[in-house]
Amino acid sequence: MNYFVTGATGFIGKRLVRKLLERKGSKVYFLIRPESAGKVAGLRDFWGVGAGRAIPVHGDLTGKKLGVKAEEIKKLKGEISHFYHLAAVYDLEADEPSQIAVNIDGTRNTVEFAKAIDAGHFHHVSSIAAAGLYEGVFREDMFEEAENYEHPYFRTKHESEKIVRSECKVPWTVFRPAMVVGHSVTGEMDKVDGPYYFFKLIQRIRKLLPSWMPMVGLEGGRINIVPVDFVVDALHHISHQDRVGGKCFHLVDPVGYRVGDVLDILSKAAHAPRMNLFVNAALFGFIPRAVKKGLMALAPVRRMRNAIMADLGVPEDILTFVNYPTRFDCRETLAALKGSGIACPNLNDYAWRLWDYWERHLDPDLFIDRSLRGTVGGKVVLVTGGSSGIGLATAHRFAEAGATTIICGRDQDKLNEACQEAEARGHRFIAYPADIADMADCDRFIKTLIDAHGGVDFLINNAGRSIRRAIEGSYERFHDFERTMQLNYFGSLRVTMGLLPGMAQRGAGHVVNISSIGVLTNAPRFSAYVASKAALDAWTRCASSEFADVGISFTTINMPLVRTPMIAPTNLYNNVPTLAPEEAAELVAQACIFKPVRIATRLGIAGQVLHALMPRIAQIAMNTSFRMFADSSAAKGEKGARDDKAKLSPEALAMQQMMRGVHF
Repeated sequence: MNYFVTGATGFIGKRLVRKLLERKGSKVYFLIRPESAGKVAGLRDFWGVGAGRAIPVHGDLTGKKLGVKAEEIKKLKGEISHFYHLAAVYDLEADEPSQIAVNIDGTRNTVEFAKAIDAGHFHHVSSIAAAGLYEGVFREDMFEEAENYEHPYFRTKHESEKIVRSECKVPWTVFRPAMVVGHSVTGEMDKVDGPYYFFKLIQRIRKLLPSWMPMVGLEGGRINIVPVDFVVDALHHISHQDRVGGKCFHLVDPVGYRVGDVLDILSKAAHAPRMNLFVNAALFGFIPRAVKKGLMALAPVRRMRNAIMADLGVPEDILTFVNYPTRFDCRETLAALKGSGIACPNLNDYAWRLWDYWERHLDPDLFIDRSLRGTVGGKVVLVTGGSSGIGLATAHRFAEAGATTIICGRDQDKLNEACQEAEARGHRFIAYPADIADMADCDRFIKTLIDAHGGVDFLINNAGRSIRRAIEGSYERFHDFERTMQLNYFGSLRVTMGLLPGMAQRGAGHVVNISSIGVLTNAPRFSAYVASKAALDAWTRCASSEFADVGISFTTINMPLVRTPMIAPTNLYNNVPTLAPEEAAELVAQACIFKPVRIATRLGIAGQVLHALMPRIAQIAMNTSFRMFADSSAAKGEKGARDDKAKLSPEALAMQQMMRGVHF
């Protein structure tokens, strides 16, 4: 038996052709554009047949009679028993002209071609979208009753089916598949579409919250989802039955699920928090359409909406399905499949396969260069305070990744040592002596950077000063607050503001500010340090709002305790778990790659939430730790004394181990 298939290279088409070729002695002719001729060998490998059974016919869906040459039409005349038309645009994001050209004009051309070759039976693979947004149950014998199909995708699917019904001169059958997802056994899918648009949202929730955390979801309307293997098996089986001419078959899940149920099933498959409580999305219908339209006319609202949708990779049109009003009757299909063993599997049974395949093969993040080299290679990076500690470890990471890495510091000898260390490791730094706390020296340094390098692409504000001393021990040491603010706040601002004009002119730039977990937890004994970092955080939030539309972004890292020379005077920290400088440098690298607004540990976030929700409890907790640990010997001015681990109480030792990275 001979077959002709359009759309044989598509997701459903490839698998239908393979199914047809399993029939003994069958041949499949398939339409392919001349420029896609290179795909033929791969298709035959996929189907497991040679050139004698899978025969390409060169043409184009948009050409009259598919643009097939007259001699080819003559050869095919009377040879084709079943003609399957699957070629179509199934993309909600496709522009209207392309959907009209392929779905409507392409179907008309295909119908004409089927008549020209005297095909025995024409099988048109339509879509449930042909029903539009029909309110209620749409039966298989319904067509004219379709309503609310103004959207280009719905309209072109409806019009293409209408062409088959009214213009096809050979016996025809229509199949309306539901929303097709991956294979129920392998999970295989060829692109992100339909429910897959919500996978990234579920993945984000999973990263933020534990799986046992209850979530609130939208109940929504009923959407119908079917795996590709069911569609192919049902289409193949029904199309070979007698007495199917002039009929329509809904290849749908007889059960159907509400949007909230689908998201809950997928969340379970992803080991993400389950949606245990549902809010009916129809409740949002009380908002007058004029009010919604007015809100969308506001630039800030529109930009926020677009940014969120773009970040999640969700097309705006997918929201059409949140309150999808149509249910599909499929009694004709069930009757035709009776006794065949073909049935739509339960989504609960194969959702995990869909998720697994998506996360391994389709997650958009897999196709983005998330390496540090891909981000900073060939770029100019400035790391202030780059001669030791976090700054030095960070500079090594950037130089190894191919960046032009500039470091600065006050001590020329330390800068020289850092450069020698870099050369020994096979890369190089460009070092400039500069005192960031001196505004005049900042200006000189910035001018040097602009003259020699044209500015920088990435700025890492790492240079800083930390003082651990209780306020009651600082009454006579106001200069501690002044010098800490001078370097941590004014110095960082001077450098940043000096380099921002160049970034704005280029329309690109990223600033990373090394802040502290103490800003989130309001750590006692660090009032000078935390206040200076909090001021920088506040300025950064304002700046990020002002520069958001010119390509400049900012990341604040609320760094936990890191074992650097800065904490060396406090022997207490010898007993506290800390990050290595290399681990801190990895956080800086992630800040440049992903450019988040903030990077913080879970402990830091928990401290911030506690201060926001229960400030009195937070004060008690921090005061307890304050009284539990005394000032260091350096803070007391006791030279030669030593903080001894043995002096700590069991409670203090236990808290040290529990509170990783908190400045006591």
